[in-house]
Amino acid sequence: MPKVSVIATVYNERSSVRRLLDSLAAQSRTPDQVVIVDGGSDDGTPDILHAYAAHGALPLRVISQSGANISEGRNTAIAAADGPVIAVTDAGVRLTDGWLAALLAPFEHPETAAVAGFFMPDPQTPFEIAMGATVLPDRSDVDPDNFLPSSRSVAFLKRVWSEVGGYPEWLDYCEDLIYDLAVRDRSGPFVFAPEALVHFRPRASMRAFFVQYYRYARGDGKANLWPKRHAIRYATYLAGFPGLLALAVLHSPWWLLALLLGVVAYTRTPYRRLFKALRAPAKAPLGTVLYTCALVLCIRVVGDVAKMVGYPVGWAWRLRHRDQIPG
Repeated sequence: MPKVSVIATVYNERSSVRRLLDSLAAQSRTPDQVVIVDGGSDDGTPDILHAYAAHGALPLRVISQSGANISEGRNTAIAAADGPVIAVTDAGVRLTDGWLAALLAPFEHPETAAVAGFFMPDPQTPFEIAMGATVLPDRSDVDPDNFLPSSRSVAFLKRVWSEVGGYPEWLDYCEDLIYDLAVRDRSGPFVFAPEALVHFRPRASMRAFFVQYYRYARGDGKANLWPKRHAIRYATYLAGFPGLLALAVLHSPWWLLALLLGVVAYTRTPYRRLFKALRAPAKAPLGTVLYTCALVLCIRVVGDVAKMVGYPVGWAWRLRHRDQIPG
């Protein structure tokens, strides 16, 4: 098995970074090297990292790069990594003990260039259960041949990273998706390794969720991603729903049935995930079921509004900086 370097970036992750480090130390396949770039934390995160490195539980190297965005931090960490295989994860996650072994297994085949791991919600509250069900995919939702991984769980050859020019440093969000597309264009589809699993805690408040999805959509606009998908969203909210309501008021209340069927279709997948989550490990109380069911539609609408606000901001940025965007 080739030498592997695990890399990550952190910024003000005092409350979560120890959990990440402990889960790396507990891996059934120990990493040969861990490189973490700190982007200028002022909450004590660097102290935790340096103390962990001194303890010797991990072959950990800590690099300080104040002001670096995620792409810059990842590129710095990968450039400093010794291994021919790079495994990438992120702060705020908990790795399963077999994560790295599962991520590396496909590299036993010489033709493997990149491997996609998977992540699951790790909710701590009923709100987070609803959030995870609404916004995070289930294993059954994934098409392995077309899956583009989050950089919470992915591995690739270092030479492939070099060939595609690394993570796009001109982007502050959606950078892993642009990187994935470049890797796939260069080396073919990612090998899907669902057992390379990390647990990720969803956003704990509606405000934090709005900011997250605003930034994601702003990144879409900057990178010119999914213009048709965003156009459909605007058409649905600005023409489709108002049009059906107008028809129901002015013509026939039966048009409300069409609106209801649209809402059911739109929320079917989140509710399927939610009912699955509420049954494991034991059936949830009725109050939790009703509360989380009500939240799903609210989360959908808030996320869509955040995207509709964020996308034109990113698109305007792209117009202003088009001379600075590669390719």
